[in-house]
Amino acid sequence: MPVDFLNFQHLYYFWIVAREGGISCASKVLDLSPSTISAQIGQLEKALQVKLFRRVGRNIRLTDVGQIAFRYAGQIFGLGRELTHALEGWDTEGPFSLQVGIADAVPKLVATKLLQPAFAVSSEIRLTCREGRPELLLAELALHRLDLILLDAPADPGSTIRAFSRLLQECAIAIFGTPDLIRQHGQGFPESLEGAPILLPTPDSSIRRSFARWSESRGLQPRVVGEFEDGALMKAFGEIGAGLFPAPIMIAEGLKRQHGVKCLGSLEGTHASYYAVTVERQLEHPAVRAICDPAHGAEPPRWRSASPAPKIGHSTRVGLPRKEK
Repeated sequence: MPVDFLNFQHLYYFWIVAREGGISCASKVLDLSPSTISAQIGQLEKALQVKLFRRVGRNIRLTDVGQIAFRYAGQIFGLGRELTHALEGWDTEGPFSLQVGIADAVPKLVATKLLQPAFAVSSEIRLTCREGRPELLLAELALHRLDLILLDAPADPGSTIRAFSRLLQECAIAIFGTPDLIRQHGQGFPESLEGAPILLPTPDSSIRRSFARWSESRGLQPRVVGEFEDGALMKAFGEIGAGLFPAPIMIAEGLKRQHGVKCLGSLEGTHASYYAVTVERQLEHPAVRAICDPAHGAEPPRWRSASPAPKIGHSTRVGLPRKEK
């Protein structure tokens, strides 16, 4: 079927259904009846001469061809959003936004340091930060709802999302605690951690994994008194003396100012790593460039094309279609 006959309205409905996981959920997003959405997708399947969904019990699942169509649709509508921003004059001569996703395992003080170069690009930047689990943030990144995400590990190379990971910071891990706990367990560090009360991130954190390998290699068994998905909550309990806790040594001064804790010592052979993860875009965001390559942060910020402009052979409308009642 010639591409110039593709109905992007139907393709958008298909994309929303696949993204939301079903027609009933998509009907709430689109504000349309399920029967209307089913009919539109049926017309798309007829035009493409393929089955995009298969029924599994009372649910529907993407077929293999549907998976391919979903990936292409995400790129198409992502480009539509980029085009909208570009035509609205989204440049550094006026206010512009930066949408960042931050994994729960990335400490707030680390995120602040890593994102700081963005503010050198423009005094009128508007930064929006969202926190969440890496897999959810990656999905938002693939849909171009985020410009960049910060993770404590590279994006999974086996993921269906073609993401690019860049190491921004790597530093040693240290143990922190209140002055009282430091006095109690300061002699003979690091062997003094044997039996010491400790607060840890959950096992999916790179700091937790690195700490576990380190303590096992030393034959040490601290007494775990708390596990936390939220690093800020872990530090809050550390502030009241509930236990010692590990954190990147690069934020030692910030932890002292915010929580009144001191550094007991660094753990030899351990490290915490933080990555900027992006997807390929036709327009390179100047703030993302500054974050990923701070050495270029002082250059005059500008938009530049990441690849040559495509040749247009047919007049087609690519973007976010309007809702039809």
